[in-house]
Amino acid sequence: MHETVGQMIAKAREAKGLSKRELSRMANISDTELARIESGEREIPNPKTLRKISQHIDVNYNDLMYAAGLGFQVTPLNPLLKHYYSSLKGKELDEALVNTLGSIDNWQSLLDSLNKRLKDENISEEEKEVTMQTIEDTEYQINSANEIVKLLHSAKTKERIENARKN
Repeated sequence: MHETVGQMIAKAREAKGLSKRELSRMANISDTELARIESGEREIPNPKTLRKISQHIDVNYNDLMYAAGLGFQVTPLNPLLKHYYSSLKGKELDEALVNTLGSIDNWQSLLDSLNKRLKDENISEEEKEVTMQTIEDTEYQINSANEIVKLLHSAKTKERIENARKN
């Protein structure tokens, strides 16, 4: 069984040496809301609330979303995606690799642009916050895509070995 979003938050909060009250003040949410999330009473918290909390406990927002059942994660923990990508063959495998590598390039360009935007002195605090959140999400997408590329390369190697045996 995987860790609940509440357990993840409680563990990370304690590791940072924060009380529930301190974290709720920092994240600008009610003490009651944080207590409900950590206890599991609020199984699916509001994504905006998770975003606020994630910024203070060193846990990626997307990991919290996944734990709450609101997102997906490409790690060995997600057997469905792992199975899908590692079972591709031939043309589908090649297309998936090209598409995934293309996505990584696009996200990297976006990251470069966002990082440049952050250096602009005329950017408002609100715009800076949204830009930083977008950077975090984009980095997460790149990491996920890199995991997919590893699976695809592994499937490609397996396919080459099987083809060599046949010939």
